[in-house]
Amino acid sequence: MNNSQQRGATERSQVRRVELIATGRKLFADTSYDALSMDDIAKHAGVAKGLIYYYFKSKRGYYLAIIEDSVADLVSGAASDTELPRAQRVQRTVEGYLRYAQHHEAAFRTIVTGGVGFDTEVQSIRGAVREELIATIAEGAYGRRDIPMIARLALLGWLSSVEQITLDWLAHQELEREIVCALLMRQLRATLGTIEEFEPKCPQPPREHVPPPYPQDTAVQA
Repeated sequence: MNNSQQRGATERSQVRRVELIATGRKLFADTSYDALSMDDIAKHAGVAKGLIYYYFKSKRGYYLAIIEDSVADLVSGAASDTELPRAQRVQRTVEGYLRYAQHHEAAFRTIVTGGVGFDTEVQSIRGAVREELIATIAEGAYGRRDIPMIARLALLGWLSSVEQITLDWLAHQELEREIVCALLMRQLRATLGTIEEFEPKCPQPPREHVPPPYPQDTAVQA
């Protein structure tokens, strides 16, 4: 096999893997992990069961690959619009987070709750996405990802509340996404203000440079 043929085979293999992950994300969105067998997965994917084992080694390996793919989507979506001013990027990060949760609810719940039972690898993936989101907020707020421990702890506490608020919002869907975003932004501004009190080297972004994260006629003014 020449180099051109090898590249073609590699590209086809990558495409097939992406297709299998996309199928798995749809399946696990509607069906619990335990309820799906490898035979079920292969049938829905239209492939031989052995092909799934070839790419992912096991059902658990397949599930972890799906979670990692979902995490990548969440992080990239939340951290988009990097050309915007830093303060606006903070808001866009929160908006992207909520948008992902709303449109990929099953994947979001898996990421936030840690998957099936207490799975150390899933918990590790969850921890990694939390750290990346904290770093994304820090970069938007302060222009750097490396921040003092007091700032990291405060942002971790805020992110923990974001996770729980988002889960409850998804369960009830009584508020528009823009209103939830406004609530989280208010809480974040308070957190950034508290950080500044403890660590003056971490001043919060000027509020006047952040556009309102909600329709002016639907929220109470600060």
